[in-house]
Amino acid sequence: MEKDLVVLLKEKRVFKPSKELIENSNVKKWMNKQGIKTYNELLEKAKDIEWFWEEAAKETIEWKKPFDKVLEWENHYANWFTKAQYNIVFDALDKHKDKDKIAFIWEGEPEGEIEKISYKKLYKEVNKLANAMKTMGVKKGDRVGIYLPMIPALPISMLACAKLGAIHSIVFSGFSANAFRERVNDETAKWVVTCDGFYRRGKIIPLKKAADEALLETPSVEKCIVFKRTGEQVEWNEKRDLWWHEITEKESDECETEILDSNDTLFILYTSGTTGKPKGIIHDHGGYAVGTAITLKWVFDLKENDVWWCAADIGWITGHSYIVYAPLILGVTSVMYEGAPNFPEADRWWEIIDRHKISVLYTSPTAIRMFMHFGEEWIEKHDLSSLRLLGSVGEPINPEAWMWYYKYIGKENCQIMDTWWQTETGNHCITPLPITDLKPGSATKPFPGIQADVFNREGKPIVDAGGELVLLKPWPGMLKGIYKNPDKYQKTYWEMYPEVYLAGDVARVDSDGYFWVQGRDSDVLKVSGHRIGNSEIESALVSHPLVAEAAAIGKPHEIKGESITAFVILKKGTEISEELRKELREHVGKEIGKLARPDEILFVEALPKTRSGKIMRRVIKAKVLGKDTGNISTLSNPEAVEELLKAK
Repeated sequence: MEKDLVVLLKEKRVFKPSKELIENSNVKKWMNKQGIKTYNELLEKAKDIEWFWEEAAKETIEWKKPFDKVLEWENHYANWFTKAQYNIVFDALDKHKDKDKIAFIWEGEPEGEIEKISYKKLYKEVNKLANAMKTMGVKKGDRVGIYLPMIPALPISMLACAKLGAIHSIVFSGFSANAFRERVNDETAKWVVTCDGFYRRGKIIPLKKAADEALLETPSVEKCIVFKRTGEQVEWNEKRDLWWHEITEKESDECETEILDSNDTLFILYTSGTTGKPKGIIHDHGGYAVGTAITLKWVFDLKENDVWWCAADIGWITGHSYIVYAPLILGVTSVMYEGAPNFPEADRWWEIIDRHKISVLYTSPTAIRMFMHFGEEWIEKHDLSSLRLLGSVGEPINPEAWMWYYKYIGKENCQIMDTWWQTETGNHCITPLPITDLKPGSATKPFPGIQADVFNREGKPIVDAGGELVLLKPWPGMLKGIYKNPDKYQKTYWEMYPEVYLAGDVARVDSDGYFWVQGRDSDVLKVSGHRIGNSEIESALVSHPLVAEAAAIGKPHEIKGESITAFVILKKGTEISEELRKELREHVGKEIGKLARPDEILFVEALPKTRSGKIMRRVIKAKVLGKDTGNISTLSNPEAVEELLKAK
């Protein structure tokens, strides 16, 4: 029998929301209408999932034709809001078509390039593209591959596809031609959308060139729509390529939205793993709309006058859900930024917040740790007083980064909504609300209507010990399967525990019912008979004042099973020494116990990461052990893999 994960990290600080935040929050106002007095009472009442999600739909969605049943559940597949007639574009765009309110404030990387797009203008631009696509033959159920950077053409393309009932599949613009080709071929897309190029760190990235390379071996593709972003000269295939501005120029700015079934497919989004074939995760129109809209409305408490910035890329699920669909459904103003967070200087983000008076910021722990590395002097140049709420997404946030975020960005006035969810879940699943007491490093409790737990390998719930994070009941934003691979769907998510969704993350629940995600199951270390979550070791290292980032891996050890090796990025200006190495080792022992002290500490300039900022520990481990690292072309910095062997 395998032991549970040991719990090493102890965090006792609690941050309570202000009375004003609680009383004015969207969720509290809804609770008052329902006669629900407390947060725990809300969570308890929402265990009646059909009641809760029907109420959530009333709060956010307008059906073309009402549903007959809230949920049908069979063989691990959920149909939510059955037989409802719906298209997410009705709520995300059509109902706002006459509004002059700004939908997107877009900022290009070149300084001074700013565009404000109203809901009215967005509606017209989407319709023009949808009409052009319809002329080309795009129809309900067709797959359209989209390979675009963070420019307005990206949400416009998504919405145009959805309007016609076509299925969009976005590939992050930082991915290689091979990654784009693989996904286009898997979905057999007939049409793709790309652009000539885009700006990144002051350089033009020739995206059309990468698309052309991919399309050399994509037999299903008939046409490629090209948006002119930079004006650079590009190669042109007269039979295949079409300029966006030319095909939309004479199209009408009115286009009827296709009426669909609530459970029709909205998009396919491929996971970005560096080993094995990416999984095409399927999401629908109706359930996904309800799940994303209610979570954004309640978790980030968005109001009419808020300026919302989800600083992710639309190529990830975070961008799909919380840059495009949910904000548009709620009718809020969002900020989009094309470029690098530290270009031309390390204060670009704080400049953007100051300039546009952003009130709610949602970003990743990786970004937060990067800004910690740059230092506080960059923040002090700007007025961040417009911020009223902060958020974290993408991976567990270590308490040290949480506290830095709280102190220097939120000025100790902003609660931090630390959210756990996945490409597969579609929306936030474990997250605070503005009425929740916070513990640094914990995603707190499940969102109302979501039921989660931590199981040991025997399938029994455990408290204050690490185990497998599971979701016990279906929820509206959940995946509809894996494209063309039902067997993998069943095996990946449902084989370990019958009728319980396996998230693939390890976590623990404390005695207060708060969840602490400890990382991916594949990253767990096994040392002297103990299972240790890598995130706890990394958190302890980053809590040292000279450490910016860390990654912990296990290496085979004939006595202990595995020994711990830590790769550490130091803050700028810090000198490497044997004394510092010893100091860090003892610091980990003091913070979380001698068992977790790294046997080896190596200093590096960078760690290999995905384009969404997650450290790829599997790749680090494979490289260190001399094994195949798999396809690393989708990493943001593949050169960092070779640099691991030069670690000091």
